Amino acid sequence: MARELRRRLLSWEGLLFVMLVIVIGLNTAIAPGYLTAQNQVNLFELGVEKAIMVLAMTFVIVSGEIDLSVASILGLTAVVVATMNEGHAPMEVAIVAGLAVGLACGLFNGFWIAVVGLPSLAVTLAGLIGFRGLARIIIEDRSIGGFPDWFDQLGQQPLVGPFPAALILLAAWIVVATILLGSSGFGRYVYVLGSSAPVARFSGVRVVRVRMVVFAISAVVAAVAGILLAARLGAVRGSTGEGFELDIITIVLLGGVSIFGGTGTMTGVILSLLLILNIRNGLGLANVTGNTQTGVVGALLILSVLVPNVVASIRARRRHDPDAAPPLPAMQTDEAA
Repeated sequence: MARELRRRLLSWEGLLFVMLVIVIGLNTAIAPGYLTAQNQVNLFELGVEKAIMVLAMTFVIVSGEIDLSVASILGLTAVVVATMNEGHAPMEVAIVAGLAVGLACGLFNGFWIAVVGLPSLAVTLAGLIGFRGLARIIIEDRSIGGFPDWFDQLGQQPLVGPFPAALILLAAWIVVATILLGSSGFGRYVYVLGSSAPVARFSGVRVVRVRMVVFAISAVVAAVAGILLAARLGAVRGSTGEGFELDIITIVLLGGVSIFGGTGTMTGVILSLLLILNIRNGLGLANVTGNTQTGVVGALLILSVLVPNVVASIRARRRHDPDAAPPLPAMQTDEAA
């Protein structure tokens, strides 16, 4: 039991858990109101849209791809919904139209990546610019609000106890995403595809279909997040959600998902999500500026890519260097097991 506990604490998820406990302790010490129920609800409520997109981005990066356009899809969806509402379309129709726009964006990305074979970095970078530009063309420099009361209440008022609808949706999505990635056939296809696309193809995996579904999920989830953000803010602009992609990708990579695909767990991503939310919340309560918070998140992004590669390099060197000190007996037992 002690060896198993040691192994878990030495894993990436164990490290994230320890870091989370330390951050919670520091936040409690520097901000007396940190542990209040209202602050804990605010902690999640202010980052719920990013959290929803983080879970979808996990599928994309595990499959060996990247999606830089999610924040722009969020903004475009919010603008489409607000514009249709301003044009006196029923809000229900506007929401369906926004989801359709998100799906179209995902299929557009998926076509060029899965069918044509272009790099996802280039395609989604173009989507980041193009979808955001389209949103700005539609709305220009205006801010559009005036949503129906029920829509505003959806994003701003508690639905069950102190929890708004967005947090309830996030909890359900965490359960679905965890099962889908870790315990379903589709999840296994995503891992195999991220490890090696040729191997996946020769193993009978429908690579094109899986990639299309992954990018469709990412875009539709971003569209849902855009609708929720519009409801929470009560108004949208062409810049709504701008820069969200940095936090989203940081959280996924910090959760132990390899930028090259094929590895990572939803547990690690959830721990990483909690860590980033608590860091931002603690810095906010300590009156640290938004630019400084962004700098901290950027530093974590660098570390989340750098540290696993350095550790892997050291382990590889120890395995191949005859002069290196032998591993501890406990580690030998674990490897043999």
